[in-house]
Amino acid sequence: MIINSMQADGYKNLEGVNVNFNPRLNIICGENAQGKTNLIEAIWLCTGVKSFRRTVSKDYIAFDKQKMQVRLEFKDSFRQQEIKFSMEKPNEKTVFLNGIKQEGLNRLFGNLNCVVFTPEDLELSKGTPDKRRDFIDLSVSQIKNSYKSVCLRYEQVLSQRNFLLKNILKGKKNKSNSKQFKQLDVWDIQMAQLGAYITAIRYHFVRKLSIYAGRIYNEITAGRENLSIFYRSTVFENLSENVSYNNALANEYLKSLSSKRNADLKAGFTTIGVHRDELEARVDGRVCREYGSQGQNRSVALALKLAQAYILTDEKEDAPIILLDDVLSELDHTRRQYILSKIKNMQVFLTCCDDRMFETVQENFKKFKVEGGKVSEV
Repeated sequence: MIINSMQADGYKNLEGVNVNFNPRLNIICGENAQGKTNLIEAIWLCTGVKSFRRTVSKDYIAFDKQKMQVRLEFKDSFRQQEIKFSMEKPNEKTVFLNGIKQEGLNRLFGNLNCVVFTPEDLELSKGTPDKRRDFIDLSVSQIKNSYKSVCLRYEQVLSQRNFLLKNILKGKKNKSNSKQFKQLDVWDIQMAQLGAYITAIRYHFVRKLSIYAGRIYNEITAGRENLSIFYRSTVFENLSENVSYNNALANEYLKSLSSKRNADLKAGFTTIGVHRDELEARVDGRVCREYGSQGQNRSVALALKLAQAYILTDEKEDAPIILLDDVLSELDHTRRQYILSKIKNMQVFLTCCDDRMFETVQENFKKFKVEGGKVSEV
């Protein structure tokens, strides 16, 4: 998958951007706060996924403008495609894919596949569990589009169940009222069905992730250390390699929810479920987030993100586009060179403040300078 060209204007500070990209390496340099990350972010939004900077849509448009627009021309292994995204204040969005109007940005999901890597992702191994769950869910969604809608439905059911539990805890509902417990039964059944499905899909993805990331980590450490990745469920004690979504799995999930109902009623929220499951990395048998050094945790994060790109390539039979937002400057020379060697067959966009770190790059590339939101090839 390759982005051929991009036009952008009014997206944050981007102004009059009109560039053609190299099919392999694109180095985007400039001082801080000039718009480098805005360029990467605009590309990422065209994947149909929310901003990796958590930018809310009202902040897409520059303060002094009434409208923003982004246009990308890209090709996958089958055809040339075009995405147009515009927005006018206060919040009127217009999205087109190949000339066909879409209901929203999320409708673009699955067409332009990218893997983004930011300095915050270097904390993936030792950061909070929700970051790792989000990582799994996004990785799976890029392969299996229907998975995303299941996750959204689960979140809705979880929210409704927690709302009812909180009301009971606050005394707004009568605990002896069987009607309220019947409501919980309804949410439990839905949660069990959705949660069992998510568990099965996540579990099998993590098994594959462990294989890919393990190989990459072994290369990073020159064979000195071994990495294993595990999926830790709060619902199921044991998950085997032949686990699959079925009624038996959903029933077991439902039994676990029932066994924890009293605890949930006391806490006022759902204490077990896929929303509390964990991705665990072990280096030579030891939990990395607890016992690993900073270098080990960063190497695990690199292995996970590279594995995400490799699995997506294998599953889609088309390499994703790699977006590296100022992440290489955070790494030592060895890890920096390793990343570049592992993604040399993919189109790469990387931002940096000091482009001298790439003076030894031998392959063909384009270099762009970003200054005051304007982008020029140098």
